[in-house]
Order: sequence, then structure tokens, then C-alpha cells
Amino acid sequence: MSFLLGLTGSIGMGKSTAAAMFRELGHPVWDADATVHRLYAKGGAAVGPVAAAFPSVRRDGAIDRAALKAALAADPAGFARLEAIVHPLVAQDRADFVARHADAPIVVLDIPLLFENGSDAAMDGVAVVSAPAEVQRARVLARPGMTEEGFRLILSRQMPDADKRARADWIIPSDTMESARAAIMDICDRIVAGKPHA
Repeated sequence: MSFLLGLTGSIGMGKSTAAAMFRELGHPVWDADATVHRLYAKGGAAVGPVAAAFPSVRRDGAIDRAALKAALAADPAGFARLEAIVHPLVAQDRADFVARHADAPIVVLDIPLLFENGSDAAMDGVAVVSAPAEVQRARVLARPGMTEEGFRLILSRQMPDADKRARADWIIPSDTMESARAAIMDICDRIVAGKPHA
């Protein structure tokens, strides 16, 4: 049985970089965001049901994410309908991935809203990627099209970093690549040795 390691962290904390480091070490990584992108793409399992619920969002056989965002802004109650469609598809994809990699010592599940949506309950352990607030802010505001207002809105939907850190089994400091890599190698070594928690 694989050790299911939940990987999470707020926007700009370096979670994608940490996920890449786990992959480099040979551990399979399931990416929740990439799964949603795939479900919304042409031929994706979510296209039909999402387009049925939000008729204005289908473009060229795929879900137009900008149109979906606009539809949800006009109808905030639509979030619940969308989640009822997408969450079961994402959960099935995750279960299939875990089953395909059942012989791997560690399977990493990269889930941005891990604590917010209760996915931490299904994990054997959770690692939170974290950096100082000023580093996070600089990273996010350097992204194309990101504004201070947009950053604040995203943060308002995420559990505060301090709360995530308090609930984590491990914290991966991402202020430098070296500190992140060292923390990740230590986590993997502990899990493989059967001594995950100090």
C-alpha cells in the first residue's frame, strides 16, 4: 500500500516547484488542477454536464474557463451546481491514479484546497509548502495579469498559511530551492523508512 501524501500550500508558496521535486525523486504526483483542466478540455468528461448546467460556456467542444468564471460571477449559487458535477469526476480520477500506482512507496496528491475541501482526511500525511508572506506576495504579483485586488480575492478563499502550517505533518520551506529540496528528501526518507513522524 502506498503512503498517500497530501501536498498543499497557498498561492505563490511554491507548491508546483515542490511537486516537481517529488517527481524528480521518482514519486508519482497527481495534480488536482491539471485534472480539472483535462476534464474541461475537448473530449473531457465534464464538458457535457457542465455545458448542460451553464449553456454559455462551451466553446469548440471544450469548457471556456473565462466564460465559466463570468457565468459564476453572475450566478454565485452556480458554484454548488458546478462542484456537484466536477467533484465526483475529480475524486474518481484521483482514485484511479492511486490504484494505478499502488506499488509505489509514496503517492503525492497535489491539492490546492486540501484542507478547505476536507481531502486531508483521506491522506496518510500532509506536507504544506510555505514561504514568508512578503516572498509569497512578490511571487504572486509578478505573475502576468495579477493585481493586488486579485491576490486578495484568492487569499480570501484559502485557509490562512498559519492555519495550514498548524495542521501539517511537515512544512516544506520554499524561500530557497535548497531548503525545499532538503525538506522533501527528509520527508521521503522518513516515509520509506517507515518512520514518517519524528
